[in-house]
Amino acid sequence: MKILFIGGTGLISTACSELAVQRGYDLTILNRAQTKKISAPPGTHVLTADVHGDFNALVKTLEPHKFDVVVDWIAFTPEDIERDLQLFKGKVKQFVFISSASAYQKPVQNYLITEETPLENPFWQYSRDKIACENLLMIAYRKDGFPVTIIRPSLTYGLTQVPLCTGSWLHPYTILDRIKKEKKVIIPGDGMSLWVCTWNADFAVGLVGLFGNSRAYGEAFHITSDEVLTWNQLYEQTAETYGKKLNPVYIPSDWLAAWDNEYTGSLIGDKANSVVFDNSKIKRFVPEFNCTVTWTEGVKRAVDWFEADSSRQTIDEQANQEWDEIIMAYERSFPKEK
Repeated sequence: MKILFIGGTGLISTACSELAVQRGYDLTILNRAQTKKISAPPGTHVLTADVHGDFNALVKTLEPHKFDVVVDWIAFTPEDIERDLQLFKGKVKQFVFISSASAYQKPVQNYLITEETPLENPFWQYSRDKIACENLLMIAYRKDGFPVTIIRPSLTYGLTQVPLCTGSWLHPYTILDRIKKEKKVIIPGDGMSLWVCTWNADFAVGLVGLFGNSRAYGEAFHITSDEVLTWNQLYEQTAETYGKKLNPVYIPSDWLAAWDNEYTGSLIGDKANSVVFDNSKIKRFVPEFNCTVTWTEGVKRAVDWFEADSSRQTIDEQANQEWDEIIMAYERSFPKEK
């Protein structure tokens, strides 16, 4: 089976690339010539082009190649999907769009999320764009039989990222460094909302297992762990990995959003909500899918990876300063002792 990953050296896609190669698939990765934390795995073919750049140049790059399955990891807007439809309609057996579980209805009406949960998120433009992408693809499926499969990952992590909800995405060691030094760390709300974190290699089993499955055309799937933890547990178990005591500061999500609107989407539109995912659908389609890496094990692997090489331990000083300012401002608002 010939597979194209648009993107393919990112946090989630790297694990999927590795599994696809292990299973003997002929994998090509299309991305820009750019330094990555983790390079494309051995055994893959690499095409260099900017998928968001010159369309004619992109067509020329892809023209000599034929693929059975195309996975677009970096489509975020309807314009991206319109480009993909121009490129691949009538030319592939399956097109896989990586959407987002953040697209599910907010505020949450039922803690148990299924693929039938409505798609609606007034708090986060990122999620609304993903919904618009899904709508375009389903119109193409119903009208023209375009063989789309939609995937909605939730918070998925691996060696290079520890996805605590108040961290620095570009410099993920920053929050680990604070925990390691027992500095104060922000936890939204009271830390008791429920969340699910999924190890990227576990996710890969579900995704790769759908390749070439015609029953998955016109279907949407989320692929997550069944382990449900509170944010307190997620932070505390990270601190335990270092043998340190967690020093949390609990701040309401709406207070954080008032400080910086970026928190509106990522917290109120996503991580401040308690969610549990019903994974029965992906398990029906891919019986081998079963998440085996617990958060305790996964976060230990990630911490060990960061601590093994000081070059990985980059710090986001701007984020650190902002977190300190937020904590000081919030603590100043406490009532004075009588």
